[in-house]
Amino acid sequence: MVEKFVGTWKMIASDNFDDYMKAIGVGFATRQVGNRTKPNLIVTMDDEGTICLKSQSTFKTTEIKFKLNEPFDETTADDRKTRTVVTLENGKLVQKQSWDGKETNIEREITDGKLIAKCIMGDVIAVRTYVKEA
Repeated sequence: MVEKFVGTWKMIASDNFDDYMKAIGVGFATRQVGNRTKPNLIVTMDDEGTICLKSQSTFKTTEIKFKLNEPFDETTADDRKTRTVVTLENGKLVQKQSWDGKETNIEREITDGKLIAKCIMGDVIAVRTYVKEA
């Protein structure tokens, strides 16, 4: 089920991301960079089921490696230290980050051949859309 996410994905749209970054506590300067950055998302999976999500841009590259349903420590692109778990729910990869008594979810799903990432913090939702590179 994770196989459909594997590949290199190029961001083509980002909606409401500034409000999402504000909601999770990202400062002004970092938000300015975050709003201008259009990262590629590279998803790989090895034979043991370890998944790697790499966000690559001219500004910053971040990478997490994990197995489904196994909590791990993550340092996010905006430098939050989170306890994160990724699950597969109804065909969606759901990344749940917890830190300082807060929680945010990033839900990734494939729709019409595009990877749609919904970043959710309370009632604030940002939608980032990616297309697969050949």
